[in-house]
Amino acid sequence: MYQTLLQFHSIFRWLVLLSLGYAIFIAITGYYLKRNFTKKDNTVRHWTATIAHIQLILGILGYTQSPMTTHFFKYYRFSEGWNEAIFFGMFHILLMFTAIVLITIGSASAKRKEPSSQKFKTMLIFFALALIIILIAIPWPFSPLGNRPLLRTF
Repeated sequence: MYQTLLQFHSIFRWLVLLSLGYAIFIAITGYYLKRNFTKKDNTVRHWTATIAHIQLILGILGYTQSPMTTHFFKYYRFSEGWNEAIFFGMFHILLMFTAIVLITIGSASAKRKEPSSQKFKTMLIFFALALIIILIAIPWPFSPLGNRPLLRTF
């Protein structure tokens, strides 16, 4: 079950990145072109947050079953030199959780703001900050801390 969760979590990251990128694009164009916040913009805002929350659930389920995090918590003192255990045991989940909190706050705040320019501005700020944190916390193949393939296969 852990491998399946890990594969879904790996695949779903691309949906999170795409939806965040698109939502940021919508926010930039809406803010700078002074567009009205439409139902489509609201749908993008909503689904971006929803996709991020699904990814969080997959991540938490994987985190609780991961042999890496089990090792990290069981042998915390001995994990000191093992970057991967520290990365996945502590940094990855803290950074990703922070990013999801930013997405949630940004989505909820944008929903309640008036006028349209403030909705777009709020989305832009919170979603862009979350995207930066997510890009830092993803275990890219070139990362010295914890590297994983770009796409896990079944």
